[in-house]
Amino acid sequence: MDIQIRLIPEWEAQDAVIISWPHAETDWAHILDEADACYRELARAILRFEDLIILTPEVERIQQFFGEEAFAHQLRFIELPTNDTWVRDYGPLSFRLKTEEEELKAIADFTFNGWGMKFAADADNLVNRALYVGRYFASDIQRLNNLLLVLEGGGVESDGEGTILTTESCIFEPNRNPGFDEEELKAMLRETLGADRLLMLRHGDLEGDDTDGHIDTLARFVDTETIAYVCCDDTEDEHYHRLKRMEQELEQLTTPEGKPYRLIPLPLPSAIHEEDGHRLPATYANFLFVNGGLLVPTYAQSSDEVALSRLREALPGLEVVGVDCRTLIRQHGSLHCATMQLPQGFINPNK
Repeated sequence: MDIQIRLIPEWEAQDAVIISWPHAETDWAHILDEADACYRELARAILRFEDLIILTPEVERIQQFFGEEAFAHQLRFIELPTNDTWVRDYGPLSFRLKTEEEELKAIADFTFNGWGMKFAADADNLVNRALYVGRYFASDIQRLNNLLLVLEGGGVESDGEGTILTTESCIFEPNRNPGFDEEELKAMLRETLGADRLLMLRHGDLEGDDTDGHIDTLARFVDTETIAYVCCDDTEDEHYHRLKRMEQELEQLTTPEGKPYRLIPLPLPSAIHEEDGHRLPATYANFLFVNGGLLVPTYAQSSDEVALSRLREALPGLEVVGVDCRTLIRQHGSLHCATMQLPQGFINPNK
């Protein structure tokens, strides 16, 4: 029986967004108060548009941040142990499976090994199984066991019609899937993601990016014919040449119908540095689709409004809202990295 697999695009209607709250056993420990405040504002931004699910090992501590506050949508808590907050990379990827007789829905469980064994991941790697066994998904949701493959959600972009956009630097990084060569990995991606077309960028990684060049920091589908991407006009910036080469790659890509993609350039934020002087991977491409809106990371820079206005022009049907991500970027991530959407029909409404 032939089964068509599609990774559901992020602009489809959603049941909820998941975030994983910082705690004292994460790398946020030294700035936990600041992290709490940041996540509280992120939660409020999401709850304007749709339900929010917070994963945390300390539900009572997090509940106090919201008190009796009323929201337009439902706030839920799930008590789970976690190593880190970047749920985009270890949370459930959502799929639609079609046969001649029926259409099914599934979440896929890939192995997460801390971005190539850079960081502890034992608890994060169990989150999807815990959610599935705990019946937090709708009763008709299947679980696809893809644990043979190490893959992070921030490393792949889907147009929902069989095209996957990703980067060679992440997919072929040797500490992720050392037992497979490049052709084997491509075949596994095509099979597990339902990719009729696998578009792999060779250029464009950002300084300070622990993920080895996740696509969600660089170039994003905003519809089946449009890609928003990071560009750099400052010839003195260390990213200028690599992002120019990435732009040239994107200009050569075409839709399945053979048309060039419509490209939306987003400025690269001015350099933000750690206390030790290392540059942080700030990017406007790390935006999040929500029901009726688009949440975009901002960094208190003049380029914020440039990015917001370009996305508003590209997506006139959505409310484009900036979310201050200066705290998130201190741990080398941003808005999309900190979230995972669940499409409509995936959540168990009774949990």
